[in-house]
Amino acid sequence: MGYCFSLFQRMTSLPTPALSEQLLHVARAVAAVRGGRSLTEVLGQCPSTMRAGAQALSFLVLRRLGSAQAARSHLASRPPPPEVEALLLCALALLWPPAGAHESAPYTDHTLVNQTVAAVKQVHPPSSAFANAVLRRFVREREGLVPLLMRQSVVRTNHPEWWVQQLEHDWPQHWSALIKANNEHAPMTLRVNARRASALEYVAKLKNAGLQGHPVEHPLLTQAVVLEHPVPVTQLPGFAQGDVSVQDLAAQLAAPLLLHAGHLRAPLAPGARVLDACAAPGGKTAHLLEAAALEVWAVDSDADRLGRVRQTLERMGLQAHTVAADASQTKAWWDGQRFDAILLDAPCSASGVVRRHPDIRWLRRPNDLEAFSRIQQRLLRALWPLLKPQGRMLFVTCSVFRCEGPLVVDTFLRENLDAHRVEGLQSAWLPGLLPNDPQASPGDGFFYTLLEKRGD
Repeated sequence: MGYCFSLFQRMTSLPTPALSEQLLHVARAVAAVRGGRSLTEVLGQCPSTMRAGAQALSFLVLRRLGSAQAARSHLASRPPPPEVEALLLCALALLWPPAGAHESAPYTDHTLVNQTVAAVKQVHPPSSAFANAVLRRFVREREGLVPLLMRQSVVRTNHPEWWVQQLEHDWPQHWSALIKANNEHAPMTLRVNARRASALEYVAKLKNAGLQGHPVEHPLLTQAVVLEHPVPVTQLPGFAQGDVSVQDLAAQLAAPLLLHAGHLRAPLAPGARVLDACAAPGGKTAHLLEAAALEVWAVDSDADRLGRVRQTLERMGLQAHTVAADASQTKAWWDGQRFDAILLDAPCSASGVVRRHPDIRWLRRPNDLEAFSRIQQRLLRALWPLLKPQGRMLFVTCSVFRCEGPLVVDTFLRENLDAHRVEGLQSAWLPGLLPNDPQASPGDGFFYTLLEKRGD
């Protein structure tokens, strides 16, 4: 068995359900993503006994969806019923040759074909013979068919063509590496609560619990630990007590950059008022409070997601003033007292976290980028007056597209003469490629820039 099955075994101790049952849940999830729904939302409706396996297989299928769609179109010119097509796409993705030595086929061809046909019989019995013929033909012709289909960009990259073109434009030297990173498995990275332990102390706790991890050597990531293998959070020592959280390396930069300005400015004073705009799900809010004694306002427009912020803070034993509101509508929630610092983790395409959310590439459309950039500009303009003179704002997006980061900030600086960028604190982190440190553990794709407000 390959990665998906082994991951499922690590993530649950429950008996493995029949593959045909798993495939039905995966097919429903993939069909929902193709229809515009978030994979996270769909998997949340999956029975708990099936969720870990369905997630592992769904991730693999979505990383190969472009290849599977091309194969299905080649093998059957007329699409079958939607529920049958979804099952065929799942099977074709899982039958696709592994990308390298680090991957292996999750199931034998015989098992996968038979179990897919069994699943088809449950949703549309008249199509079972058709599905069997398509899959067996693919297995029979795979060696010659795959190179033929690889002539298509969507098959080579498993990304929409517009996405690839945008990456080529924005990152002419790195776009290929970004595509490769997006199709790989992201590491599980932890943030150790600085109030409880150091990264080295927590690594020792992991070892005592039979888990392996290593601290990250980076001046701003002093509490980061990368696990050798992902595990459920319930297996992490002290997780329920707030000793540790799961947070990507790039996301862990926000708090130290805002608090200490990368050691280029004096740290924020104890008791400083800090606004965390667009705060959900709360990882950065908690990190700020772990690192310093602050008065933090956590604002988010999604009341349900703000509930996750409160849950996170409760688990960590921390407190913040949480507000369910559109951060840009300041008259509805602001108390009139300016902030010493603002963290604006702005809505974006999330193109930098595709390896953790492989559905994103299939959900986004080209015009989404312009829409997100307008939202970012609106938030910057609305929140800037809330910042004290000499205050600092950290602008963050988890995107690798320049129109959602550098170009938005450039426009804002031209419009606001009292704003200036702190030199040396604008950086784009790319998945699998840390700035000036190719040997470091890879983080997700993020854009950061620190702005200061001129004034007396």
